[in-house]
Amino acid sequence: DFPPRLNTSSYVNVVSEPEEKQVLLLGSEVNLADASVYPASVEMHDTVVNILAKMWHAPAPKDGSKNYCGSGTVGSTEACLLAGLAHKFRWRKWYKKLHNLSDEEVNGVRPNIVISTCYQAAWEKFFRYFDVDANFAYPDLLTNKMSVGADDLLSPVNEKTIAVVCILGNHYNGTYDPVWEVDTKLKTLNAEKGWQVGIHVDAASGGFIAPFQGLDGEKGPPTFDFRLDSVLSMSASGHKFGESAIGTGWIVFRQREDLAEHIAVSVTYLGGHSDSMTLNFSRPASGPYVQFYKLLRLGKSGYAQKVRNQMRVAAYLRAFIRDLKHPSGKPRFEVLDGGDTCCLPVVAARLNPELKLKYDDIDLQHALSETHWYVSGYSLGFENFNHGGAMEKLVSDLPAHTTMFRIVCKSNLTFALAESLKDHFVEVLHVLDSLPAGYNAMKSQQIAVRSEMVAAKEEAGGSPPRKKSKLGDDKEQRPGLGRKHYSLHQVC
Repeated sequence: DFPPRLNTSSYVNVVSEPEEKQVLLLGSEVNLADASVYPASVEMHDTVVNILAKMWHAPAPKDGSKNYCGSGTVGSTEACLLAGLAHKFRWRKWYKKLHNLSDEEVNGVRPNIVISTCYQAAWEKFFRYFDVDANFAYPDLLTNKMSVGADDLLSPVNEKTIAVVCILGNHYNGTYDPVWEVDTKLKTLNAEKGWQVGIHVDAASGGFIAPFQGLDGEKGPPTFDFRLDSVLSMSASGHKFGESAIGTGWIVFRQREDLAEHIAVSVTYLGGHSDSMTLNFSRPASGPYVQFYKLLRLGKSGYAQKVRNQMRVAAYLRAFIRDLKHPSGKPRFEVLDGGDTCCLPVVAARLNPELKLKYDDIDLQHALSETHWYVSGYSLGFENFNHGGAMEKLVSDLPAHTTMFRIVCKSNLTFALAESLKDHFVEVLHVLDSLPAGYNAMKSQQIAVRSEMVAAKEEAGGSPPRKKSKLGDDKEQRPGLGRKHYSLHQVC
């Protein structure tokens, strides 16, 4: 395994205090589904929902309840699935009345969701599991940095559209879809057509970032939450920038009426009465417990300071990558993220295509992994399940084989660690420049070095001479180049 703290590919939190681990264990023995036995735990869960609903400016419950409408989930995947189902059943009720259909007839109509091709895997599960089509909007990368324009998101909308999904921080490069512009134009479209299409904000990553941007006079994002009339639901991963335990997610609905009521199941057989609003039933209280702990531990000022630190580390690495030069004098990289403000703390870039290098960003990923840093490289293609899983381009302005990489600046990525990552970038790029054909050539040279060592050992009848690899010091100083680690990469 890679050291979790050196994994800049994943968004999942890897920092936990000793007390937090104790809280996690406490929750592991509490079944949140049994509200009559664990009323205090359920109240704690509801308190977290209320905090998030207020943070995202949800309107007060119409029924006068003290609790807002939402639920803890197993990651943001379950939250997205629940939101999609609520929107689907809301649409089905409206569509049935509009066309005077029977239940059987309306159940045979296949609806759709409009979403960027930069969707997270949760949405492909929703489309596959719940018989909903995906109407894709294709962003461009070089001009708008993967932020889909409002017109592009609304052009595929029709009377069978159950919702438009706006991504508040896509996982490729951290940019926000313009929820604020989509809301304005969607309200106009609904008024013209007599539709009722709403917005779901997929804030898996941005839900705990965007609310804390712009608080101290720096530039913040435009309105993105329930202050916009069309926003009917929002979801977030507590275990990402919410700093909670792995497997924590949250869904908040604007109101229970005609949304959450469609997915709530009344449960009475456990000795009391409660609503279940999740896909599974029994589940541990660990996630809500830790989320409550973190909200109390950090508070608004703590989260704001954390976000400022993450954005500053991202800006520091971004400046390094932007200013790094190739021996030819040309820039090494082309920066492809949203910049220093109004986006996630993510640095995304690609090797400068003008250099016509023999290696790409995925080779860079594998080379960096030899130093135990994990920086995710990926191609700009996706398997379009609408077309039988055919590999198609992700963005409108670059082919599918184009590659790029990202660095997710989580709260554990300090300036000291960022310095270390910078040093390894410089070292690895120097090695890659010296190789004839990318990372495979590097493997070939390592095999040759190891073969020489084995041959020398056989001739001498003892230990082989110590040799340095092309990446620097020998395996005792750099364990990523040891025999076991190398064999793992060779198999992969």
